[in-house]
Order: sequence, then C-alpha cells, then structure tokens
Amino acid sequence: MTAAIRATPASPRSKRLFDVVAATVLVIGLSPVIAVVAILVRLRLGAPVIYSQDRPGLGGRPFRIYKFRTMLETADATGKLLPSVQRTPPFGQQLRALSLDELPELWNVLKGDMSLVGPRPLMLAYLPRYNAEQARRHDVRPGITGLAQVSGRNAISWEEKFALDVRYVEQHSLRMDLAILARTAGAVLSRTGIRYAESVDMPEFLGTEATRPAATSAPSRSAIPSPQP
Repeated sequence: MTAAIRATPASPRSKRLFDVVAATVLVIGLSPVIAVVAILVRLRLGAPVIYSQDRPGLGGRPFRIYKFRTMLETADATGKLLPSVQRTPPFGQQLRALSLDELPELWNVLKGDMSLVGPRPLMLAYLPRYNAEQARRHDVRPGITGLAQVSGRNAISWEEKFALDVRYVEQHSLRMDLAILARTAGAVLSRTGIRYAESVDMPEFLGTEATRPAATSAPSRSAIPSPQP
C-alpha cells in the first residue's frame, strides 16, 4: 500500500455509515449468489450451512462471526477430528479461494460487529499472545477484508500481517477503504496469496519472543478450535 492513497482519516461515524450503506447494497445485489452458495453447501457438506465462532472485535471484545461452512466433521477411529486440511474438500477450498465463505459476514457488518475493511478477526486464544504494538489491531472494528489480505493473504508471515494491520489502524480513510475493496476484487479473481497446496490454514500464531509462553505451559493445538480463516 503506497502513501498515494492516504487521505484524511475517516471519522468512526462516516466509516460506519459507509459500511451500512455498502453492506446493504451488497446483500441485496448478491442475494442470488448467497442463496445458491447456501444450497450448494447444504448439498455438498451437509448441515449446518453456517459456521459460527466467537472472535475478538473492537477493543478485543468477543462477538459471534458467521461464515459459510467449508469443512467436514470427519474424525479418526478414536473420534478425534482430523486436521483441517484433511477435512476441507475441494468444494470448500473453492469457497475459500473465491472468498464466498465470507458472504455471511455482511450480517456482522450490518450488526456493527465488523467493518467491510479492517484487520481480520482471528482467534480469541491469540489475544494474550500479541505484543503491545500488535494488539493495536483491535483499535478499529475487524473487517471482511483488509490491508494484509490484499498484500498477500496466507503468503505472508504473521508478523508482516500484524504490521500491515497496525499500519491500517494508523492510516485508514474512506479513500484507503475503497482502494482496498478494489484490490480485494482483483486478489480474489486472481487467487493471489493462496497456498492451498501446502495448507488450508495459516500456522498457529504462538506469539513473539516477548509474549510466547514457556514450552511447558504453551497450549496445544487441540486446545484451540479449528479455525476457518
């Protein structure tokens, strides 16, 4: 993101007004797509069609995020869920690659939980793992898309993502939001930054050296719900 698109920071009220108007237009305009995706998810992956999970929002306060389901509940012989990469069929991967699984988040935008543009809401378990600078990503509402998402998505490191999130917090404006939304459309269509051949999800964020817990007290992956990024 270059300084060329930097403008006067948008007030929370003007950003919220833009979100409500734009999300309403998108819900109406994309309603046929939303309906078709919901039907296909029900036929291909079964019920429930909508996946929901608590995520940190503005100020780190939790809210319930809604997405289209992309994974199966396939378990091994002991009843333990298989790794998410093994539970995400090609249909689910396609939904993610095209960001169609994100469409129900428009409801989160209308509710005021999210913005169209902002840092992506990650796992609640990550909150104590951020350093003070990284935690600033929660100074604005989380977004359906963001500066990090148009700058590499899963192809960049956590540290790079968080640096971009903080940059957005410091520089965001309506002009920047429009630029990010335009770049999001291009990134989705070209599928840049997607690495499904290696992994469905980003590796777990374990914290920086300053915030990472000792090996004896670090939580295991099983302690964190399987995310849908």
